[in-house]
Amino acid sequence: MGYGRTSSNSRTHQPLSARLTMNNFFGITRSPNSIIFGEGQRRALGGVAARIGQRALVCTDRRLSESDVMQELVGDLRAKGLAVQVFDGTQAELPSDGIDECVAAYRDFAPDVVIGIGGGSCLDMAKLVALALSHGMPLDRFYGELKVPGPTLPVIAVPTTAGTGSEVTPVAVLADSARDLKVGISSPYLIPHTAICDPELTITCPPGLTALSGADALTHAIEAYTAVRNAPDAALSQQRVFVGKNLLSDQHALAAIKAIFNYLPRAVENGADREARSMVMFGSLAAGLAFGTAGTAAAHAIQYPVGALTHTAHGLGVATLLPYVMRFNADACAADFAQIAGAIGGSTQDPADATEYVIRRTRELFASIGIPHTLADLGVPADRLAWITEQSMLAARLINNSPKPLTAAAVGSLVEAAYTGRDSFNYA
Repeated sequence: MGYGRTSSNSRTHQPLSARLTMNNFFGITRSPNSIIFGEGQRRALGGVAARIGQRALVCTDRRLSESDVMQELVGDLRAKGLAVQVFDGTQAELPSDGIDECVAAYRDFAPDVVIGIGGGSCLDMAKLVALALSHGMPLDRFYGELKVPGPTLPVIAVPTTAGTGSEVTPVAVLADSARDLKVGISSPYLIPHTAICDPELTITCPPGLTALSGADALTHAIEAYTAVRNAPDAALSQQRVFVGKNLLSDQHALAAIKAIFNYLPRAVENGADREARSMVMFGSLAAGLAFGTAGTAAAHAIQYPVGALTHTAHGLGVATLLPYVMRFNADACAADFAQIAGAIGGSTQDPADATEYVIRRTRELFASIGIPHTLADLGVPADRLAWITEQSMLAARLINNSPKPLTAAAVGSLVEAAYTGRDSFNYA
């Protein structure tokens, strides 16, 4: 299938009544060829890789490269007849210099499969190395949507955290060293060939990382479920990577929301709780399948400049912003919040009450696992709010995916509310 670039915008912000009466029976799912989920399923890696290629490049980080699990996985690959090289220089937030280093070091090895093992940065490293080895450098030629010209080397994604959903998504995010900002490359060609999701790999994930990863996944799910619903013309799926709220993404998003609300606090409190670890990883996977087609919105647009200023983790930023974004969207998403309320144990009878319930529960969940309450708590300087607003508006894909129009004034009010902790908005 070919993917062209769009020159038109079929997005329409609908009032609540229109959102409920328009044709809702449109859906799209893009996913890996295979998703393998369950305890112990990492042991399928060698067999999966051997059916794809004979030369495997593993992208991971230094801590994982020295672990017994990595020795087990690399040993399995070699036992299945693959030649294996390991790049263990992946850094958090994925600076672009590290990608350049990996490509330069292993181009001559000529892998025919790239395997990402680790957190979201390791998985995105594998995607971007596969892209660079297939279509050349520099990567800034591919920034944005639908600029990857064709298939890349096949990627196998093996997550060791439960948050980014990168194992199933069409996007990879890196920190552009020249621009001092995080940027994204979005294309269906970036979806991994196979995702192997083994909850046992998250058992040793520390409480703080478990918390921010799970909060990231919940933000993905809620923003996907409350995204703008676009007119479902036949060109939408061909001209967009992220098509907005739809029938199929909604199923994944609600499943993710329910799983994360019910099990994330348990996973943070007791990392050895295997049921909680499995369900949080399932929630992260489902959230990835949801936002991989529906997309995310304001919380992600604002987090990019916030992260650049504060050098705080992506999951902390989007989760800190999420309750304020939910409040901003409340009058446009009452029916959506009622469905979320039902999924997490609240009443759906009164949409206004359901909205208040969902926002309150989200705040309580995040407070219980240590997510900061405001942007000030993240270390955002008071004199940079206007800059954050300006930079947020540059993320057009995310701004346009909001269920409620995001003018510069609206984003400025949202940023100020998230900085001060105010629960209302003033903008023209």
